[in-house]
Amino acid sequence: MGRPRTPLLDRERITTTALQLIDEQGDFSVPQIARRLGAQTGSVYHHVDGRDGIVELLRERVVSAIDVTTLDARPWDAALGAWARSYRAAFAAHPRTIPLLMTSPVRAPRVLEQYERAVTLLLDAGFAPGEVMPLLVALENLVLGSALDLAAPETMWELADGTPTPRLAEALAAVGEGRADRAFEVGLTGFLDHARAMRTARA
Repeated sequence: MGRPRTPLLDRERITTTALQLIDEQGDFSVPQIARRLGAQTGSVYHHVDGRDGIVELLRERVVSAIDVTTLDARPWDAALGAWARSYRAAFAAHPRTIPLLMTSPVRAPRVLEQYERAVTLLLDAGFAPGEVMPLLVALENLVLGSALDLAAPETMWELADGTPTPRLAEALAAVGEGRADRAFEVGLTGFLDHARAMRTARA
C-alpha cells in the first residue's frame, strides 16, 4: 500500500488534540493524545520533545491569538491596554490552559518575541529596566486572573439564609451584567494609572 496523502501525526494535530483534552478535562497526557489520533504513544514522541515540548506548542497556539500589532500603537499606555485586552481574550478562549502554561518556563521563540516587543515598548516609553518585568508580570496577573473569572459562573456568591449579609446582597443585586468585564477594566485602569505615575516620577 502507498503512503497516505495526509500523515497521521504532525505537530499541528498533536497540539490541537492536546488543546481539546485540556479544554475538556484540564490536562493531557501523551498516551491520551496517541489514543485520540489512533497512533502509538512512541510515534507521538517522534514529532515532539516530550510533554514539555507539547506544552510549548500549546503556548504558541494560545498566544498566536493575541494581536501583537497592538504593541505598535502609540502612546505606550494605549498600546499596553490594547495588548492586555487581546491577551485576555486569547486565554479566555482556553482558560484551563492557564495553570499549565503559567507553571512552566516560557521557551517558545514566537512567545519570547512577543515579550521582547512588550519590553521594548516600555523601555522606549522611559521606564527603567528594573521596572519593566514587575510591570509586565503584574499586568499578566491581572489579565490571566480575569480570563479565569470569565470562565466562572456569573453568580459566584450564593447567599445563605442563615447568614445575615444584607449589604453583600445589595451590592450583588446592583452589579448587573458584565461583572467580569467591568472588574477587568477597573483593574486595568488602576494598573495603567500606577504605571503612568511611575513614569512621571522618573521624568
